[in-house]
Amino acid sequence: MRNFKLVLSYDGSDFQGWQTQPGYRTVQETLESALAKLTGETKVRVNASGRTDAGVHALGQVANFHSTLTIPDARLLGAINAHLPDDLVALSVEEAPPSFHANRDALRKRYRYVIHDGLVHSPFMRRYACHSRLPLDAAAMARAAAPLRGTHDFHSFETDWPNRASSVRTITYLAVNRAGAYLWIDVEADGFLYNMVRAIAGTLMNVGRGFWPESKVAEILSATDRTEAGPTAPAQGLFLVRVTYA
Repeated sequence: MRNFKLVLSYDGSDFQGWQTQPGYRTVQETLESALAKLTGETKVRVNASGRTDAGVHALGQVANFHSTLTIPDARLLGAINAHLPDDLVALSVEEAPPSFHANRDALRKRYRYVIHDGLVHSPFMRRYACHSRLPLDAAAMARAAAPLRGTHDFHSFETDWPNRASSVRTITYLAVNRAGAYLWIDVEADGFLYNMVRAIAGTLMNVGRGFWPESKVAEILSATDRTEAGPTAPAQGLFLVRVTYA
């Protein structure tokens, strides 16, 4: 069996997330079905770097699968994409070491949350950015986010606790930027809890709207209580940007 590493991009709008769920269209089910047709194998199991939720997009999701495929490498990418729908594409494919596992071997992941705070939200961007009806102070959001960098217990930003053995994670990069009527929050960490980025985004948006002082974010982090943080921001603004390996 050969082990293949895929880098995927998908519009999550019409997917019920990554993980296969009976009766729902998911990225995993769609990809595995396409690979089964391509390989002629009854079942192809795909491992992802992590699960994305319904409506969440990916620019650089990483996955791997094992197969006895003999298609020449030069033709493999095109052959895979020929079996995929328009909202899911493979950006690259390569043979990986037999032991490579997209999830277990991931060192860091970067997510981007996109927000539009203009007066009128573009109908062309409604699937790809959260709209704030109130203007946001990006500089205040950036300052408020500073205490989140480093290693902390992020229980305050975790939905449905406990869903992991530990809520401790290390954020290595966090920035808030603006261009015109669009803001984006970039977060890179060694791992993420369920809805962690969206909870951070919802919290920082409350600061940006002037609802909370900048110091509130540090207090929320220390509280380790999800009820203290802001709302879970809508899924459509979230993108998995990249996954880093050794």
